[in-house]
Amino acid sequence: MSAPTHSEERAEGSRAASCSPLVAALFVQSDGCYSDLPHVDPWPESRDARAYDGELPVVAHPPCQLWVNLAGVNFKRYGGTHNRPGNDGGCFASALRSVMRCGGVLEHPASSFAWSTHFLLAPDVGLGWRRCEAWPRPYWVCEVWQSAYGHKARKRTWLLYCGDNPPKELRWEREAGTHQVGWFDRSKPTLSKREAIATPTDFRDELLGLAIEANK
Repeated sequence: MSAPTHSEERAEGSRAASCSPLVAALFVQSDGCYSDLPHVDPWPESRDARAYDGELPVVAHPPCQLWVNLAGVNFKRYGGTHNRPGNDGGCFASALRSVMRCGGVLEHPASSFAWSTHFLLAPDVGLGWRRCEAWPRPYWVCEVWQSAYGHKARKRTWLLYCGDNPPKELRWEREAGTHQVGWFDRSKPTLSKREAIATPTDFRDELLGLAIEANK
């Protein structure tokens, strides 16, 4: 077998570079929408994203069930330290540190108690990003509805972005959605748990784009 030519070596190097991860996706489902992307390094529960110490910018989806209104209701009803609001084993704090250190974006439900617990500024009532001066680096926050990206429910979401570059504009439309998450009213069908927590492909790509451009 003959030795590879310089052009073949360059082509192989280009293919390897094109498959190198550009973003780490933290706290994601093992079989979710990030799992088969060649430019993404996914960190599902089995890898414990709290241990992430890489240098890639991140998209972080830390667990949210203990940071929402129902967390307090469930704790009063069922008790147990595992149901205590905010007792997520340090997942949110770890995700926040990774975003601040590496750049990227963190996603959580709108009005998440994690914001006040970690002394983060909430998004403005209106549309668009809010810049927050902070140490060790500034960050931006906003509210976006995932219905603008194809989710069946409105799924109000807060984002925290950190990077050397300002974040790009997102889809600020606020579509009511055809379904609901939970049982807030009986006028719309309720999504299954898997459908409710799913990230629309367009929204996933938007978050990845934010992370990739964070430090360019």
